[in-house]
Amino acid sequence: MTYSLDAIADNCYPNTTVLINRLGIQDEAMLNEVEATLVSSKSVLWEQAPLLNTFDFAHYTAIHRFLFEDLYGWAGQIRTVDISKKGTRFCPHENIVDLAYRIFAGLRDRELFTKLGRDDFLSEIVNLYCSTNQLHPFREGNGRTQRIFITELIRNAGYNDFDFANADVDLLMIATIQSSNGVTELLRELFAELI
Repeated sequence: MTYSLDAIADNCYPNTTVLINRLGIQDEAMLNEVEATLVSSKSVLWEQAPLLNTFDFAHYTAIHRFLFEDLYGWAGQIRTVDISKKGTRFCPHENIVDLAYRIFAGLRDRELFTKLGRDDFLSEIVNLYCSTNQLHPFREGNGRTQRIFITELIRNAGYNDFDFANADVDLLMIATIQSSNGVTELLRELFAELI
């Protein structure tokens, strides 16, 4: 857990930054390990049989709920606190619904990017990645939710061999941080290699 926030007001166990969870785990390392195992398994299940394919915000939140419902009572719910990570401040919690509406309405208006040439498609995917990263609608688990959603969207557009697992994790993190500051070249290069 590397978000910056006030643990007292943010659904954490007293005097810790460990999120209150259904399993009562109060050790951060153990919670991270259990979470990684559970979410990895649930990701495979979702990929095999998605519960939604509407490519709207309900779809996005359904992914999060499915991945994290065994651990957190707030899975799939919009966060009620402001968060930041590695110097990036994400969308204020009170603006999440409005920004989500704009992001997902734009996706629908562009017909899920299915009628674009590869270069335009890459540009739109990079923009969507940046927008959903800035949105960061959940208290935890945003990146994992985002990667599943974007993978589904890319495959829906016909790029069936796309897989984030083929990306260099460290390079993707660097590209994500750069893109939050408006520098998207590395992120575009990574998507170009994966698509």
